[in-house]
Amino acid sequence: MGFPAGGDGTDPRAGGSEAPTLIVRGGRGPLPPQGGPLEGMPPAWAAEQWDDAYRRVRLAGRAYVWLNLVEQRMRALVDEVLRPVYAPAHGEEWVTAAAGPAGEEWVHRAAAVREVSRRKGYLLDPVDDEPLVFLTLPQLRELMVQHWPCFEPHLVDRREIELALDELEVARHVVSRNRALTRTVLDQTERAAARVLALLDGTHGGVPADVVEELVAGRYADVVAVHPDRVRLQRDLPVEDLLDGARRLDAVGIGLGMLCQNYTGKRLVRLAGDGCRIRLLFLNPASSAVRRRERELGIGRGELGRAVEMNIMHVRRVRARLRDQGSFEIRVFDDLPRFTAYLVEGPRTTGAGGRRRSTDLGVVQPYLRRARGIESPALVLRGGAGQESGGTEPGLLEVYREEFEDLWGDSRPVS
Repeated sequence: MGFPAGGDGTDPRAGGSEAPTLIVRGGRGPLPPQGGPLEGMPPAWAAEQWDDAYRRVRLAGRAYVWLNLVEQRMRALVDEVLRPVYAPAHGEEWVTAAAGPAGEEWVHRAAAVREVSRRKGYLLDPVDDEPLVFLTLPQLRELMVQHWPCFEPHLVDRREIELALDELEVARHVVSRNRALTRTVLDQTERAAARVLALLDGTHGGVPADVVEELVAGRYADVVAVHPDRVRLQRDLPVEDLLDGARRLDAVGIGLGMLCQNYTGKRLVRLAGDGCRIRLLFLNPASSAVRRRERELGIGRGELGRAVEMNIMHVRRVRARLRDQGSFEIRVFDDLPRFTAYLVEGPRTTGAGGRRRSTDLGVVQPYLRRARGIESPALVLRGGAGQESGGTEPGLLEVYREEFEDLWGDSRPVS
């Protein structure tokens, strides 16, 4: 709080021509005099305010990218489905005709915005000089709902699409008005947007590609996520999601606990029965490397070896239930283990615009001297993500595949 210097209670305007000197109390900086702000001293943010602003930008920026992609995909789908129906009879006014009496008002409003954009030079790309470009996501959705019989042959489930679009509305309102977005709403937005994009392309299942990851993955050699430990990894990427649709699984580690303890034998039998070729590489429980690892972790002699033996017995029982046991290989190696890795090959899928996308995934954890596998940091790799932007260097997924092949060549089969 500021007071005139002197403190005698007199009106400072009564005598002298100098402006009053302010005595400031508190940590918010000097207060301006009653006449206006201090000259040459713009209001400044404290460090905490900058940190909060950066946090809001990060959250809102991710949400905006997802919402932008969903809106582009919806607009393209509406254009592909409805233009051939209405354009032959109505020409450039086909959007107005498709909207009908119920949507006439918001189509005219979009046309007015388009005209203003034309006059002010906001249309930087001639492709954007289309009435459809100026419709919002709810209006595009309304066109889809009104003409569902036209969309039904191309889409899987109208109710699921509408529910996912409902979830996006909260984030859309928050981002468009630059209000604070919570982490919970952002997570909901990303899940809903990924689901909408998959449904609009008529696909299901698998781990959805993070749109932000696809924009920047080339900088990080196909590393698309980093988790401080396996617990948080499995919260975001459960084993069943990692292995969904897998055509090949190569796994190497001391005991492969993430697979043997978090993926049931029945699921593993079903995965192999569906045509997935599996190669599992364990550390030899009788090797000296096991005893050295036990000393590093400070556990009793033989404890780790017995745990590895139990996991090997578990996968042997799974293999025994398969008709084609040659597609399920189990081996052991004797080298000092440096990492555990689950390398999954999936089918090549076609995304928007006919773009081929790899669904290959990998989870890699380095072994730390004093930390168990469940406590070690985990990297999630997506095949080809590092080459999306034209890079030629192989990503980390290929590096670890080469390491796996080297270890596999020096290993011994388990009967």
